[in-house]
Amino acid sequence: MPNSPNIRLVVVDDHPLFVRGLQLLLPVTTDGRVTVVESTGDASAAASLVGRCLPDLVLVDLHMPPPGGIRAVAAIRRTTPRVRIVAMSGSDDPAPALEALRAGAEGFLPKSSEPEELMPPLLAILDGWAVLPAALLRNLLRPPRAPAVDLDDEERRLLRAISAGRPTVEIAAELHVSERTVKRMTAALLRKLRVSSRTEAAAVAGHAGLLGE
Repeated sequence: MPNSPNIRLVVVDDHPLFVRGLQLLLPVTTDGRVTVVESTGDASAAASLVGRCLPDLVLVDLHMPPPGGIRAVAAIRRTTPRVRIVAMSGSDDPAPALEALRAGAEGFLPKSSEPEELMPPLLAILDGWAVLPAALLRNLLRPPRAPAVDLDDEERRLLRAISAGRPTVEIAAELHVSERTVKRMTAALLRKLRVSSRTEAAAVAGHAGLLGE
């Protein structure tokens, strides 16, 4: 990759050994194409540091002392919008990675990545691509699991009626209650299913098999 651009990198991480390892190994493993120009272990100082250095890329560890890596990502994105941000973590939990992407990171890489493995994803991010490990991408794309809900017989009857698209007046007649009571019961059922509409309730019910006799 003789024509690859030189990449100026800022590292936001409170683990000195990890940062020092990147400083030593990245220039060697990338033939000098990646250089760590500055680093900080203080998440609150990250945005101002990036603003002064104006690097090509910023690596941000998500698990840092308050205000934390995700807040650092958001601050960098707000103050230096053209800088590319790559979140990193030593955890397998996908939730912080997703939060970092929402805060403005263009990619996520595990901290277990070897220095020589970093060059291709960093170049891809500079070219405008979003980069995620395959396992994390599969996790993010997996349909959310329906909540485990224990419904009594009356709630199941109500849910079946809602899922069939029956109007409130018909449901009231079937359950031998008033329309007002049906509305109250429906509101309670939606809260129990953790959804906000009848349509969502029907979807959750079908996905979780809650409509069986």
